[in-house]
Amino acid sequence: MGGDFRASLRRIQRLSVKELRSLVADPILLVFILYVFSVAVYQIAAGVKFEVENARVAVVDEDQSELSRRIASALLPPLFRSADQIGPKDIDPGMDRGRYVFVIEIPPKFESDLLAGKKPSVQINVDATAMALAGNGAVDIENIILQESASFLTRAGGVAAQPVDLVVRAKFNPDLHSVWFTSVMQVINNIAILSIILTGAALIREREHGTIEHLLVMPVTPLEIMLAKIIANGAVIVGASILSLFIVVRGLLGVPIAGSTALFVVGAILFMFSVTSLGLLLATFARTMPQFGLLALPVIVILYLLSGSSTPLETMPGWLQTIMQFTPNTQFVAFSQAVLYRGAGIDLVWPQMLAMAAIGLTTLAVCRGRFSKTISAA
Repeated sequence: MGGDFRASLRRIQRLSVKELRSLVADPILLVFILYVFSVAVYQIAAGVKFEVENARVAVVDEDQSELSRRIASALLPPLFRSADQIGPKDIDPGMDRGRYVFVIEIPPKFESDLLAGKKPSVQINVDATAMALAGNGAVDIENIILQESASFLTRAGGVAAQPVDLVVRAKFNPDLHSVWFTSVMQVINNIAILSIILTGAALIREREHGTIEHLLVMPVTPLEIMLAKIIANGAVIVGASILSLFIVVRGLLGVPIAGSTALFVVGAILFMFSVTSLGLLLATFARTMPQFGLLALPVIVILYLLSGSSTPLETMPGWLQTIMQFTPNTQFVAFSQAVLYRGAGIDLVWPQMLAMAAIGLTTLAVCRGRFSKTISAA
């Protein structure tokens, strides 16, 4: 029994070396992997931002008072560009042409009504086609107006409007930099995408090149062939993701890593195992690379958008949240955020690790049956 197991390990090792040689012999693929985990991660993290930056704003000042001028002058870079002074008739044309994202209308007698104890209104017109910018920017403008009004009232001998001193403490990302989120999530998404593509393409390549017939006459089992492809491709992907995490995310982008790197590597291996198994399973339903691409694309898009890496899982319908718990991406996103952002230990993330292992084993079991049929039909 022990001899058979050792022989099986040697066969898996030889097949894994064969897969690695195939990867090394493809310089275009190697350049693509390098690009995905370096330049692509940096570009997306530095370019895709959710915080307000250099937003175009205008002010319709019908009060022409000291307070209205203070509000307009408080709209400063880097959040906003210097506010343009426009008239009421210029609001709609300016927003229709996309010149302004925000237009603030300060009514007549705004300052005098505030000093008299009244509650005057200020209208903020928002171009909500850019939802993240619109939502965050509106909150920033509201805070600026409230702060300037409270400061003006206090200086004028009045009473500040806010009865409660609200203190907000942002944990894990104190400066609210979106690059801290997008960089790590991009590494996670790249692991998933490449794991599916590389392992699936490896099986399709065997069929298209005719080498699948060689496997039929070799003393190897379908499970050994599958594990070799998973190990070889997974080792390259996990290695590239770790380098990306340290060199690009922490080194170039300056994103701190709070938790254990070793624990993250273990979780990444479990995730890679489950996703590469999914890639092999999809490849068993395709005969050519174009077919595999058409089959894998919707799966990748669904996993990308609904895993919690791009949109919060809590905002989705309850039934969809339940379904997504059975996908490895959702579990790995929760695992990675807990470890890398909050410094969680294995005592907190073992459920996600167990879930990824269970999903991977289940997918591998289904894939083994499909793989045997694929080889027989080749």
